[in-house]
Amino acid sequence: MLAEFLGTFVLLLLGIGSVAVAVVGLPGSGRQVVDFGPANWLIISWGWGLAVVFGVYVAGGVSGAHLNPAVTLAFAVRRDFPWRKVLPYWLAQVLGAFVAAALVYACYHWAIDAANAKDGIPRDESLGTYSIFATFPAEYFGDSWWGPLLDQIVGTGILLLLICALIDTRNTAPAANLHPFIIGLVVVAIGLTFGTNAGYAINPARDFGPRLFTFFEGWGSIALPGSFEWFSGYWWIPIVGPLIGGVLGVLVYDLFIGPVLKARAGATEEGPATEEP
Repeated sequence: MLAEFLGTFVLLLLGIGSVAVAVVGLPGSGRQVVDFGPANWLIISWGWGLAVVFGVYVAGGVSGAHLNPAVTLAFAVRRDFPWRKVLPYWLAQVLGAFVAAALVYACYHWAIDAANAKDGIPRDESLGTYSIFATFPAEYFGDSWWGPLLDQIVGTGILLLLICALIDTRNTAPAANLHPFIIGLVVVAIGLTFGTNAGYAINPARDFGPRLFTFFEGWGSIALPGSFEWFSGYWWIPIVGPLIGGVLGVLVYDLFIGPVLKARAGATEEGPATEEP
């Protein structure tokens, strides 16, 4: 649990920190004179990807570095993880995310306050500064819950499908402890392909821990229940969507790829013995 806490803390500290740089750090410091654009999104995508890399390196040898309740649930469903540890892992992950959000806020609250003052809006109406910490759906979804939910299912399904491929030594898994780096690239790829729909939470702890912090810190209903001009009651979607998507991702991998790898391994083991020289 301590490893999951610390690994998730590192993940969120660097991930949220990259969003803070892109949203308020660069503009507020005078280092950016143009509006938020593609370059800022690259900072966020690569920031989250590298955050995953180092979070996994921190906790991988102790807890397996799930750092994500969707990963924990998916591995339990495929019988790679004991069910009795699911809730303790979830608790550690959410707490790590909450504490990381608090530390990022401690470092960036001057920039956050300056951005809100410049825009002339109070904190509980500032979706921009809230977005540093947790996610929200794109305006083109309107108040529909199905579009963002589908996005979270698909994004997390891709994540778990590729994680299964990358850790499966029967397949072409990377060697030399490169798993964390390649999994980080998976997160970069998801951010660059599905990120703008709903902020690619793909991790219930990544969203709910910081969302809970922002609620206590004054963002009000934007955080909980997750309501703004074009969405309402959004808080549950980045929780339920990733949990469904994670399970679907491992099931798809085990259905399409697992049987072939298992059959090949069985054929190798049951074949004629090789004579020793």
